[in-house]
Amino acid sequence: MSKLKLAFLGCLLISLANFSYAQNRHNKTTLYPSYKGLIMAGYQGWFRAAGDGTKATRYAYGNEERSGLDMWPDVTEYEKTYETPFKLTNGQTARFFSSADKSTTDLHFKWMQQYGVDGVFMQRFFGETKNKKHDSESLAIIKNAFEAASKYKRAIAVMYDLSGLNAKGEDCSSIIEDWKYLVDQLKVTNQEGAKTYLHHNGKPIVAIWGVGFPDRPYNTRNIGLERVIDFLKNDPVYGGCAVMLGVPNAWRTLRADCLPDPYLHEIIKQCDIVLPWSVQRYSPLLHNDMDRYRDDVIDDIKWCRDNKIDYVPCVYPGFSWHNLSRYEFPDDIKPVGSIPREGGRFYWQMLSTAMSAGASMIYVAMFDEVNEGTAIFKVTDNPPVPAASTGTAFTNLDGKPSDTYLWLTGEAGKMLRKEKPLVFKMPERDTQK
Repeated sequence: MSKLKLAFLGCLLISLANFSYAQNRHNKTTLYPSYKGLIMAGYQGWFRAAGDGTKATRYAYGNEERSGLDMWPDVTEYEKTYETPFKLTNGQTARFFSSADKSTTDLHFKWMQQYGVDGVFMQRFFGETKNKKHDSESLAIIKNAFEAASKYKRAIAVMYDLSGLNAKGEDCSSIIEDWKYLVDQLKVTNQEGAKTYLHHNGKPIVAIWGVGFPDRPYNTRNIGLERVIDFLKNDPVYGGCAVMLGVPNAWRTLRADCLPDPYLHEIIKQCDIVLPWSVQRYSPLLHNDMDRYRDDVIDDIKWCRDNKIDYVPCVYPGFSWHNLSRYEFPDDIKPVGSIPREGGRFYWQMLSTAMSAGASMIYVAMFDEVNEGTAIFKVTDNPPVPAASTGTAFTNLDGKPSDTYLWLTGEAGKMLRKEKPLVFKMPERDTQK
């Protein structure tokens, strides 16, 4: 073979190698090749505490007059906890965890494995994508989460929340550069150890939440969303992803909590999965509200089937926004536990109704959201005492064990996968085991 031919062959091989590398930023191997059959939860990871090594000063728990928390975590198993201004009924100081501690994240994923919670979507807020230095505390939490997900073999994916996007001509294109950074530097789609990034139809899922809501300052038509979706789906290096879009509960009818703009349907049809936000939209206090939820899920699934996209319903265990509303909406203060948990019955109604209506995968709001009282991780039935002078008060757990909602989620997962028959009455635990 002539030297010219050898040189040409060498160049060809190098080109092919470079091309191959460009096509393989996402590892195609994963323990979770499909969302179907899984119950995933949202994971905030935004809690900080004075003394945790961050710049926080009472970030998570506030103070006696201004607290953004409505539930209190059960902190008995945490390696590190921090003092707060609140007192327990026994007079001891109430303590809180910090998401910035690696041991906190490790414990949360350990619980997921222990109780059979399949995994979480890590929230990545839009403001964090604009940090060009990429040195924010949130990146450390994401890194810890992906390590823990691999360690405990839990599914994990990134969810971009458009909260923080303003109306002054700003678009959401910074998501593109942030996704490149997460893929290249944090190796989110190619973890060390067990590969657990959540895929769907063979593609890594990237979620974008906050499209079509009327209370947002931005116009969905003007934020470059189509460019971001096209990049995530079609870029030869960082694309090839399945896009999940978080939309209002009434997305299909374009009524109620949704902007009446048919453009939303155009955007949804460009994606792979639609996730309606059901928090606060259903309540056990309303007669036959689960019938309405069932009908909504059935009709949503039909629309998605007709338009060849997948559907994931959102369920939640209850809701409380009393303390946060006291200073954000002083003229409309919410009661404590405005959507009551009823000892787990409401959560089970939502789970069993979604499954009976035909849902093949479920999104739980949320794993660790104690601000709005939707957390399913371990929370205490003995929260700090109410501060009568300020009106600060916390919800309890209706006398249930702190791990009740983790256990219920695991049971629902077995029924979703038909490992156990679906039951509509909330299951009871065998305390003899």
